[in-house]
Amino acid sequence: MIPQGIILLFIIFFFSCRLMPKSINVGDCILLTVEKGDVFEPIMATGTVESENEVLIRCPYSSILKRIYKEPGSRVQRGDAILMMEDEQIKEEIDKIKDQLDLKRNTLEKNKLSEFSTTVDLNYSEEVKRLNINSLKTQLADEKQLLEVGGISPAKIEKTKEEIALAEKDLAMLKQKNGIRLKQLNAEEQGLNLGIKIQEKELADKVNTLNEMRVLAPSNGIVLSIANKVGEKVNIDNVLVRMSDLSTFKIVGSAEDKVADFIKTGRKVIAIIDSERLPGQIGNVNPVIENNKILFNVHLEQKNHPKLIPNQRITLWVVKNQADNALIINNLNLFDKEVPNVAYVLKNGTATRHEITTGIRNPDHIQILTGVEAGDTIIVPKRGISAFHNSVSVAINK
Repeated sequence: MIPQGIILLFIIFFFSCRLMPKSINVGDCILLTVEKGDVFEPIMATGTVESENEVLIRCPYSSILKRIYKEPGSRVQRGDAILMMEDEQIKEEIDKIKDQLDLKRNTLEKNKLSEFSTTVDLNYSEEVKRLNINSLKTQLADEKQLLEVGGISPAKIEKTKEEIALAEKDLAMLKQKNGIRLKQLNAEEQGLNLGIKIQEKELADKVNTLNEMRVLAPSNGIVLSIANKVGEKVNIDNVLVRMSDLSTFKIVGSAEDKVADFIKTGRKVIAIIDSERLPGQIGNVNPVIENNKILFNVHLEQKNHPKLIPNQRITLWVVKNQADNALIINNLNLFDKEVPNVAYVLKNGTATRHEITTGIRNPDHIQILTGVEAGDTIIVPKRGISAFHNSVSVAINK
């Protein structure tokens, strides 16, 4: 039987060993500084990078797809030919309009000559009547002199006056008719000019359409899809080509339907690309759940980040809960959540044991709820916290 004195000495020795600081080199440890910052709990999701601005090129004219120069997935520069439509029919229509325009212009020229000729004839008729009136007036003056000497009867003078009045009425009526006829000729000319302008515009539109039958890239980008195959007929205004201009991007996100309640428009999102963290927010959310997935758009703050590549698959963190200006440390997967944990705080060359509780965490940071203060340095042996053997304090050698 061991004497009680020996047992007592053993207990005193054991506890004195526990209280005596152990020793470890600082180079064998990891130092974590407790900082103030924002931390959030993420919902894990995935996403695919897509162009935010899609360009839709529509068929300019009902025709047959003749040739494809750039297949889907091809990068194009502004002005590069993407495809060619059959253009024989529109060329025939252009030739027909040109013939009609030549005919209308010829008719207009004839109308102008006719108007000039008619104007000459009308002016001549008016001049003849004016001369006749002047002649009758001269005759009347002579007759009045003869009347004074008794060489003519008063009846003859009255007859001459009636002839003058009738001639003046004829002249007035002729002027009125001539004015109407000239207005008719002018209206015909205006109608021909209008018809020519309409067909000139139609011709210009057809020529523009002919140029568009060779479909060119409106900007630098990438061809996403071509709606038809060579030999297929395409109706006017149908979408021929979908392409991206590669100026800005969005992300189409996908998450499990069990977290659908947290996928809301305006919620913050972090896109993970290599070591980059790109903030953004949720835009439109697809109300239909497909294959147990909910789909949503993510609009990044930096939409033209150089690491964004079309069709690139990336990780998304949808912000579920967030704490602002909290105590945080880098996440090294050392501590359990919301249960007391042991941490050693380095001060004056000694690491002292503290009990801490943690809160929100993500792959980058952990929130510290209790046990430390901002500015504290937590020290962790590289081979694990167990290297401190749960000591109350440990000496740290530089």
